[in-house]
Amino acid sequence: MSRLTALITGASRGIGKAIAMELASNGYNLLLNYNKSKEKAENLVEVIKQKYNVEVFSFKADISKQEEIDQLVKFTFSKFDTIDILVNNAAICIDKEFNDRSVEDFKMTFNLNLFGVFYLSKIIGNKMVSNKFGKIVNISSNNSINGFFPTTIDYDASKSALNILTKNLAIQFAPYVNVNAVAPGWIDTDMNKDLLTNDIKELESQRILKHRIGEPCDVANLVSFLVSEKSSYINGQIIVIDGGMF
Repeated sequence: MSRLTALITGASRGIGKAIAMELASNGYNLLLNYNKSKEKAENLVEVIKQKYNVEVFSFKADISKQEEIDQLVKFTFSKFDTIDILVNNAAICIDKEFNDRSVEDFKMTFNLNLFGVFYLSKIIGNKMVSNKFGKIVNISSNNSINGFFPTTIDYDASKSALNILTKNLAIQFAPYVNVNAVAPGWIDTDMNKDLLTNDIKELESQRILKHRIGEPCDVANLVSFLVSEKSSYINGQIIVIDGGMF
């Protein structure tokens, strides 16, 4: 059987990087999307090439812009015949006090976290249906289920909408494509580095049954399971991965 190919957005760092490394270790060919972190993306490509016997390429595209998504898809299919796995990981979170939040902030967040995911999933999902096989995993957040901080109200709303998008895509692409979302809690990533001070880590860990902040590899392991054959009967689900946060 030929190798499966995965397209991962926002793959140059954090959760996306961990997913890329995990899938590469399992023999998937990769197309790594990035927007700003060119050096990190290129370094990751080289690391994967040296460590694993897979094909891997990177491509710059802003997932909030349809024309750049079109370019990403065109490049991807110039390198691979099919995209079997799509991981929608790229996202932004703008931390502001509630009264400082603007409609423009909401638009910027939704353009990337929701509308871009819809457009890319529509293109790739329809191709998966034509091939009668595919797995799509959306990276949501436990903020989409429980509102913890009004300072991230637009991020939370975008991820809640992403959950419903996930369920609808599962219906649209049935029976050939499995579409699921994972909803991480606190994960120690670059996105959270300014928020997760040592004091905050200690405080938040007390609200987590595992008594620790999550690592990107925790999420990557779950994504790896969801894109494998072992998860073939899991579809249209939002799976929380937060160590038991309360």
